[in-house]
Amino acid sequence: MARYTGPVCKLCRRENEKLFLKGERCFSPKCAMERHAYPPGQHGKMTQWRRSTTSDFGAQLRAKQKARRVYGILEKQFRRYYETALNRSGLTGFNLLQILESRLDNVIYRMGFAASRAQARQIVSHGHFIVNGYRTNTPSMLIKPGDQIVIREGSKKKPFFKDLVEIAEERNAAEWVRRDIKALSGEISRLPERSEIDANLNEQLIVEYYSR
Repeated sequence: MARYTGPVCKLCRRENEKLFLKGERCFSPKCAMERHAYPPGQHGKMTQWRRSTTSDFGAQLRAKQKARRVYGILEKQFRRYYETALNRSGLTGFNLLQILESRLDNVIYRMGFAASRAQARQIVSHGHFIVNGYRTNTPSMLIKPGDQIVIREGSKKKPFFKDLVEIAEERNAAEWVRRDIKALSGEISRLPERSEIDANLNEQLIVEYYSR
């Protein structure tokens, strides 16, 4: 299972905005964007005030990279998602965002059972979840409306999940998911609308990038 293992705070600094990749840390003074609000690298401070014009290709590339980093996906898999979206009816960009939101790790995050997508990916890959009666350790599994997601009975005895009931109550869940906090279970009731997906993602530029 390929994944990015480098420092994620540098990814936010590269995109010049918070991508909220580290959960609660991103809302604290420890956030790298609060302490080092300039691009990463040896010449980051020197280039932060430099005026530069971005080409159409540069804007398209940045939009694609931002989406990849938000959902924690490498290029090969992201390209496959785009091809799947292209073959579906409707707007390709919107289809792509719905596919990304349907990933199991993202659904767990949207339910409030994890502080970040990276944490959701980790607990899924450790086999703590059951989908439609079958144990899974595949964070990239695409969830359909009506699919039942529950935490294994054995996993509920672990300290992380014992505390999760109280912690999850303080987190807002997406409107397109249903959850039972006490039972640590949930499902997606429908696919999200565009207004319910991060507004800082520009799906049109992503489509233009792959349509070159």
